[in-house]
Amino acid sequence: MSCNTCSTDQDSTPKGCKSNGSCGTGSCDKLTVFDWLSNMTLPSGQVPFNIVEVRFKNGRKHFYKNESLQLCMGEVVTVEGSPGHDVGTVTLTGELVRIQMKKKGVKEDSEEVRKIYRKASQRDIDIWQRARDKEKETQKRGREILGRLGLKMKLSDVEYQGDGKKAVFYYTADERVDFRQLIRDLASAFSIRVEMKQVGLRQEAARLGGIGSCGRELCCSTWLTDFRKVNTASARYQQLSLNPQKLSGQCGKLKCCLNYELDTYLDAIRSFPKQDVVLKTEKGDAIFIKMDIFKEEFLYTYKGDSFKWFKLGLKQLKEIISINKGGKSVSSLEDYELDLSTVKKVNFEDAVGEDSLTRFDQPKKNNRSRNKKRKPSNKKNKQSQNSNQQKQGNQKKQKEDTKNPQEKSGKKNFRSKNNRNKKRKPNPNQNKNKSKDA
Repeated sequence: MSCNTCSTDQDSTPKGCKSNGSCGTGSCDKLTVFDWLSNMTLPSGQVPFNIVEVRFKNGRKHFYKNESLQLCMGEVVTVEGSPGHDVGTVTLTGELVRIQMKKKGVKEDSEEVRKIYRKASQRDIDIWQRARDKEKETQKRGREILGRLGLKMKLSDVEYQGDGKKAVFYYTADERVDFRQLIRDLASAFSIRVEMKQVGLRQEAARLGGIGSCGRELCCSTWLTDFRKVNTASARYQQLSLNPQKLSGQCGKLKCCLNYELDTYLDAIRSFPKQDVVLKTEKGDAIFIKMDIFKEEFLYTYKGDSFKWFKLGLKQLKEIISINKGGKSVSSLEDYELDLSTVKKVNFEDAVGEDSLTRFDQPKKNNRSRNKKRKPSNKKNKQSQNSNQQKQGNQKKQKEDTKNPQEKSGKKNFRSKNNRNKKRKPNPNQNKNKSKDA
């Protein structure tokens, strides 16, 4: 969960407050309570509640006494630690803190409720930030030490105290682990006070966070606080396949959301007959196969012939069971079978007209073979060439006819003069003949 100013960038870094889940708006906290009494004044003579709620890393919250400070949501305060001091953010003040303490079972005079020293100064905040920057490197080196010692445990997270003198190592383990040597090695390696805390697999997933199969943030890391037991019976009641890969979450356990709709299914199943009831017919005994709870439909089949299933309604099923209780058997299941209703197919059309999704699956035909078939023979090519030449000649004649008559006459005269000149040329043979006669 995050506020509007914590929207992430391409590099998965927050754009707004840039505190990555520890903003001062109070919207990034786990199970944030809206203080709707903040603008309301107390009745005359009533003293404001002197305990506030302070949040630390990964949504860890505790209650602290406020003696004389005027605090509001989002302020960073320095509180009592064990030992030293810690730094946290105020998430809730006023009368709503009293309600939260009753909800979590914490009394006002309990030893768990410690003191607030002061509002955090800039020096306290700088030390706190430097200590938080060392958490990833400490976790990495701590895992290396675990591997060297060969302990069967997993180091899931490290949290430094606000003064940087103490660190809490959160781990998960299936069996009891002797980590006395580990504490010595960690204390000598980092020169700090070490505290080990074992958490379950669900608590580890809640601290790390992530995205579930539904596409949303994990319930355990956003709003879920109490982890109830989840059995495979809840999956059977909801007619789910017992596939561990689908039913298990990121923690490796069964999903918590299997219990969300379980009550609805149990209420619907109350009026249903038991699944182990055998229907007696003249053709043979019929046994239960499966059912649709909300449609109130049941599938039965004969013991000897299990290839065909018969769909029965809740009324028909109760009628058959009542007849069998009277010591009689039904003729057959076919007489009580529900009519199969044909579902109308909806034809979807695209605005462009390309409504067929399988149009790309059809193999493409070779266009080369088509082109070869369409090529004309040589004779046809020659005929087409001759026809084109004739057309060109006719076009030229038409152009000449459309020209001016003067141009035509000039050309004719010019040709006639040339012809005359050609006739007037002397013939050498004639001159020879004349000389002989003389």
